Amino acid sequence: MNLSQETLARATEGDQAAFTEIVRQHQAMVFSLAYHFLHDRSPAEELAQEVFLHLYQNLAKIECPSHLLSWLRKVTSHRCIDWLRQRNSRADLSLEEVGELPAPVKMGDPLLAQKLRRLVATLPEKPRMIITLRFQEDLQPAEIAQILEMPVNTVKSHLHRSLTILQEKLTAMEKLQV
Repeated sequence: MNLSQETLARATEGDQAAFTEIVRQHQAMVFSLAYHFLHDRSPAEELAQEVFLHLYQNLAKIECPSHLLSWLRKVTSHRCIDWLRQRNSRADLSLEEVGELPAPVKMGDPLLAQKLRRLVATLPEKPRMIITLRFQEDLQPAEIAQILEMPVNTVKSHLHRSLTILQEKLTAMEKLQV
């Protein structure tokens, strides 16, 4: 069920039930994006709560349901990058701290999927978010560029370089195991 303009208008006017409906319809997407970027359930839940609090405070600025969706993705993406930068300034993230995905992986090889998650976690913040938005949220480069406020060609460059790096690292890992 898609969010209606009427529900958005009611929420903007202070209708708590309408705002609850907005949260209910979008909480899985916000949490999933945060979780797949952070690989840690607790901060992903906190970050999702912060995003919805920020939404509540800025609801009057949301123009329509499609604007709401892009706004949520944008704010979630930026909050994830900020969270990781703050954490990295305090301590490095070790591979042992990387959590597992709660949902089944769509790939045929679970060991390969685990390796890929770990390798993606080694990418710098922006390329990592671009990979997450592209392959977790299935967004096109133009949509990612809009969310992250960067040129489309920059997004494409990050995608190409990141995929090349991931492929090289995966190949190197495979050779070590042979």
